[in-house]
Amino acid sequence: MSSVTDVATPDGERAGWKTLLALCRVSNLPTVWMNVLTAVVLSGADVSPGVVVLLMASLSAFYCAGMSLNDVCDHAADAESQPFRPIPAGRISLTGARVVTGVLFVAGFGLLACAPERTAFGPAVVLLALIVGYDVLHKAHAATVVLMAATRLMVFVVAAWAVAGTASAVVIAAGVLQFGYTLLVTVVARYENTRGRRYPFPVIPRMIAAMALVDGGVLTLWVSPWWLVPGLGAALLTHIGQRYVRGD
Repeated sequence: MSSVTDVATPDGERAGWKTLLALCRVSNLPTVWMNVLTAVVLSGADVSPGVVVLLMASLSAFYCAGMSLNDVCDHAADAESQPFRPIPAGRISLTGARVVTGVLFVAGFGLLACAPERTAFGPAVVLLALIVGYDVLHKAHAATVVLMAATRLMVFVVAAWAVAGTASAVVIAAGVLQFGYTLLVTVVARYENTRGRRYPFPVIPRMIAAMALVDGGVLTLWVSPWWLVPGLGAALLTHIGQRYVRGD
């Protein structure tokens, strides 16, 4: 049986881990982990660290699948504007990227099935629909930035639902705050693309890393100042990861 690392390049060679990491924008995953941690803490559910890690893995799979699908949908445009990306660079085939996308979405749902509350599947289906909708439509409709921001909100909803069977008002409030910040990041990134040249310094990667600080700030105000530490740690880890794997 072939594994994810067996997906082929256009020349028939296996795509390496570095290619898969780039395809999935794994450097940004600490921001997803912080989203999950924030949602679980604010939900008030009494769960083990193992459950938190499980949810981090599940939502990471959804995120990576979304990034892979984004490259699948944009492969023709990327050949012109971002030829460094794995598909136009010839480091993985279009079919291979589709396989990676499907495997990751299945993994996301499979891991979620092990969470305390199976009812999280409903919100997870909404998350899937938002991811697919954005990736398919974002080149044609500027308003789809709202879909991108909504995916971050749904990370909070899915994580909270998976441990508590619902998403409390405070969890939704934290998610809405991240929704607003993600919307800002997406609009700034879209403007960079339309202006035809990059900003003089890495604005978007830094803004993405700061997503973890938004969550850390929420937990600092709502729970304890000590929660700013994991927020800072996740932001720093994202920043370091972006030095090796591009996050934009």
